[in-house]
Amino acid sequence: MTSSDGPVAADPLRSLLREIHLLAPDQLSAAVASHGRGLGSRETVVYLADYEQLLLQPLRGEGVPVRQELRVDGSLGGRAFRRVEVLTSPAHTRAHRLWVPLLDGVERLGVVEFVVDQVTPELQEQLLAYVGLIAELIVVNDAYTDIFAQLRRRKTMSLAAEIQWDLLPPLTFASDRVVVAGALEPAYDIGGDTFDYAVNGPTVDLLVLDAVGHGLPAALLASAAVGAYRHARRDMRDLPDVAAAMNEVIAGQFTDSRFATAAIARLHLDTGQLRWVNAGHPDPLIVRDGVLLHPGPCKPHPPLGLQVRKPDVCEVQLHVGDRVVLYTDGIVEARSPEGEFFGEERLADFVHRGAAEGDSAPETLRRLVRRVLDHQADHLQDDASIVLLEWRTGAERRLVI
Repeated sequence: MTSSDGPVAADPLRSLLREIHLLAPDQLSAAVASHGRGLGSRETVVYLADYEQLLLQPLRGEGVPVRQELRVDGSLGGRAFRRVEVLTSPAHTRAHRLWVPLLDGVERLGVVEFVVDQVTPELQEQLLAYVGLIAELIVVNDAYTDIFAQLRRRKTMSLAAEIQWDLLPPLTFASDRVVVAGALEPAYDIGGDTFDYAVNGPTVDLLVLDAVGHGLPAALLASAAVGAYRHARRDMRDLPDVAAAMNEVIAGQFTDSRFATAAIARLHLDTGQLRWVNAGHPDPLIVRDGVLLHPGPCKPHPPLGLQVRKPDVCEVQLHVGDRVVLYTDGIVEARSPEGEFFGEERLADFVHRGAAEGDSAPETLRRLVRRVLDHQADHLQDDASIVLLEWRTGAERRLVI
């Protein structure tokens, strides 16, 4: 696949990059399919995961072959998504079908299906590069359109959930030293639960927050709290001052004694020192070699909005390979029809077994949320939010192809 001017396969990528400047978002799928043919793909279809990560929805367009949605659990495309692997299966007329995970960094957006005559290592490398470009174009164009957000939803989303999803950072981040993954439910009706993080050089900042109440009032309180958190964090304040800034905003703007519980944490990547502030919230849990560890006595403080002084900082030294879980009480207090709580032990065991079975952090959380819903007969009585942090486990590259 070469010519005197160099690899022919480079031309479709360059031409798509030129075309994208004036390409309307609703024409992206057609352009991807058209330029895919220049790479040797008879058919190219992009699928995006829905908000609950249960289905992969095809992105339709002119010249794009018609496809049905795929289940994440129970299809080859879904397995490529779950395991972050390139998978191949026979297609029609002696062709082959490739399923390639669609990644923004390490965040799983969906998969791309290619139908090709023959699979060679060279072609696979070219298609991987093409999928990387597709992911970037989807993320960039998402800022200009509602098409992708509309495709990803399977049911009507509440206004509170709309606000919360727009507030969230990417659900997954990874480097060679740390993985951060988050999840929240109910995806279409989340109210006051949220999380945030930032990776700044040698430190990772984390927030898990539970605003009192439900629906729009809780979402508005959570939005103000996260805004105050980001403002103080970017001002490079220490954890007690971050908490104080959030407390001041909530107390000043929500005068009806409303509040939010929170765990505000900071991990030093070089040393493994984890520091956090407990604002009326469950302490982080540590899963070490399959054993659930509580990080030791940590003085709790009133929720944000009700504090009268800066909170104390708690501290623990992580070991290489530790997994840290920050969560809201909707996870562990999910109650079965028989009245049994999901509980911390079941949570820690699920995190450990997920790692032992080869699941990445985001896949572990995807399955965990489903397990929590199953435990509560598919109906959460409270919002549930969770963040899983892995420090130097050696499994960081499991998130990339």
